[in-house]
Amino acid sequence: MRLVLVGPPGAGKGTQAERMAARLDVPHISTGDLFRANLKEETPLGVEAKRYMDAGDLVPDEVTVAMVRERLTEPDAAKGFILDGFPRTAPQAESLAGLLEEQGLQLDAVVEFVVPDEVVVARLMGRGRSDDTEDVIIRRQQVYRDDTAPLLAFYADRLIRVDAVGTVEEITERVFDALPTP
Repeated sequence: MRLVLVGPPGAGKGTQAERMAARLDVPHISTGDLFRANLKEETPLGVEAKRYMDAGDLVPDEVTVAMVRERLTEPDAAKGFILDGFPRTAPQAESLAGLLEEQGLQLDAVVEFVVPDEVVVARLMGRGRSDDTEDVIIRRQQVYRDDTAPLLAFYADRLIRVDAVGTVEEITERVFDALPTP
C-alpha cells in the first residue's frame, strides 16, 4: 500500500505512521528523517540542502523531490510506503505523481488527520519544546492550512479524512477502517 499522511503539526502523523508501517509491513518515510540522513551522510543532496539551510533559505522542491525519489527506489519501498511530511504542496504532489507514474504506480490513498486547533495547541504545548509557544503553534497551523488547501484539492479523488482525536489505538483503528482494501 502506498499512502501519504497529511495533517497539521501535532495531529499525530508520526505516531500513526509508525503504527501503520508496522501493521502494513512497509517503510515509514519521513522527510525530516530523509533530510537528517542526507545531511549526516553528507550525500550530494545533503550537501546541496545544507547550502540552502545555512543561508536560511528553504530547500527547493527539486532537492526534496530528489531525496524522496532516491528513497522510493530502495528495496523495502517496492511493496509500498507511508510518506509523512511529503508532499506539502500541490507542486510537490505533482512531482510525486510523476515519480510514481515512471514506475507504473499510484497512491492508494491520502489520509488527512483532522484535529481541532485547540487540541493541536494543547498537544504541542504539552511537549515542552522551547519553540512550541502558543503564538508559534497558531502561526504554524495557519501556514499548514494555507499551504495544504491546494494539496487536499489535488488529492480530492483519494482523500480519506480521519478524526484524529482520541486514543492512539482508536485513531489507528479509524485509519484502517477507512483505508481501501488491497
